[in-house]
Amino acid sequence: MKLFDDIVDKTKNWLPQDGTVNYFGKLLTQEKADLYFGRLLEDIEWKNDEAILFGKKIMTKRKVAWYGEKAYAYTYSNTTKYALPWTKELLELKALIEKETQEKFNSCLLNLYHNGEEGMAWHSDGESDLKKGAAIGSLSFGAERKFVFKHKKSKEKVELYLEHGSLLIMKGTTQKYWLHRLPPSKKITSPRINLTFRTIVE
Repeated sequence: MKLFDDIVDKTKNWLPQDGTVNYFGKLLTQEKADLYFGRLLEDIEWKNDEAILFGKKIMTKRKVAWYGEKAYAYTYSNTTKYALPWTKELLELKALIEKETQEKFNSCLLNLYHNGEEGMAWHSDGESDLKKGAAIGSLSFGAERKFVFKHKKSKEKVELYLEHGSLLIMKGTTQKYWLHRLPPSKKITSPRINLTFRTIVE
């Protein structure tokens, strides 16, 4: 057990080129992170994600939820979601990361991975609904998971481990030049919740 967590350089850009990724480490104590994790598991309106691939509807094991300031439409994987009103906990977490990053967000896409066998394939968050170049704040709760970036042209990779209660920020041209994924791992048996705070163009 660590008495003191390693000091994280929040200003470090983890990408060697063509974008900016900052890792802030843990923003919350273990106790507070555990509390939010429990509340999010219970209070969020989780649903299995849908994708339409080659004309077929596919349901994922992973569950998702979409919240925002207004009933924003958000289209990805050929399906459209409409944002639910903020919960108390989401507003608290939004305020926390806005203060930490000096960025503003108006919506949040949440993912619930039940265990390590559920992950996310290579993709970039470049949907037309999102403000171009705006920051995406990724807040993680639960199981620590590996997160990988891959440059679209050079194929260079960058790996990070996202801890319980930690924040990752992607901004600038990151989505234009880099893909990212959450690789599956059979070693992980506990759930993870990921909140990705975003800015929808009104």
